[in-house]
Amino acid sequence: MAETFAAHGLDAASFDVLATLRRSGPPYTLSPRELTASSMVTSAAIAQRLNRLEAQGFVRRSPNSADGRGKQVALTDAGRAAVDAALPDHVATEHRLLAPLDEDERKTLAGLLAKLDT
Repeated sequence: MAETFAAHGLDAASFDVLATLRRSGPPYTLSPRELTASSMVTSAAIAQRLNRLEAQGFVRRSPNSADGRGKQVALTDAGRAAVDAALPDHVATEHRLLAPLDEDERKTLAGLLAKLDT
């Protein structure tokens, strides 16, 4: 999967943030706290990811109009284009990785992974 992301100038961590913003729907904006909660990493890790993505022009941070102390993170047009371009390749890579498993094995794997998520 690293090769797939790298072909789009991304890594797994960056893709995760961009995809989370994309899934949030228009206007593709979340707070850093919401991003932290959805990714299950520390706020420091999210801050590092956001610094890289902002430097690439994929996200923009701005003051939260509802709370002057907070920030909002918005997906830029370039960020949306990057995640939209990477997503089909990412899905194709996942399909290739899971291809050796039959349907029952995939269900078992999904069940086991769900246990780890709790």
